[in-house]
Amino acid sequence: MDTYIVDSNFFIQAHRMYYPLDVVPSFWDRVMDLAVAGRIISIDKVKNEIVKNKDELTEWCETNLAKGFFNDSQTVIQHYIRVVQWADSRRGHYTSSALDEFLHADEADAWLVAYALADVDHRIIVTHEISQPESKKKIKIPDACAPFGVRCVNTIELFRQLKVRF
Repeated sequence: MDTYIVDSNFFIQAHRMYYPLDVVPSFWDRVMDLAVAGRIISIDKVKNEIVKNKDELTEWCETNLAKGFFNDSQTVIQHYIRVVQWADSRRGHYTSSALDEFLHADEADAWLVAYALADVDHRIIVTHEISQPESKKKIKIPDACAPFGVRCVNTIELFRQLKVRF
């Protein structure tokens, strides 16, 4: 069974732009159902990106997602090293600031790739980022996933694959 690992933008963009908690509670009910069923998970670095805003979304996550939803990223350190080595090999393409941002210890993106890489056949990243391999100023998650065969989908594709309807 595939497990979907959600990026912080899955939550933040849903809350701020498309599915506000007070307007589309059915979206958040489905998110909670998928989390309880173990179909979606995330990592501690994503939680940190969400809670730093100290807003209604932070409160929702703390109230509605079990402690085990946000997994410890340190468990995939060997895979993270592979992602770091890949990023380092791209120094001729990406700017130093792009590499620094991607590899910053508190930044979730490289850790998400590593977490998916730890079980590449069954873990899929859910992100709103779109591949831009020509970009030099930012490493997009799908572009970091491609060399490792890690799959990425957006929120709508996640719901399609899981046959979730509203």
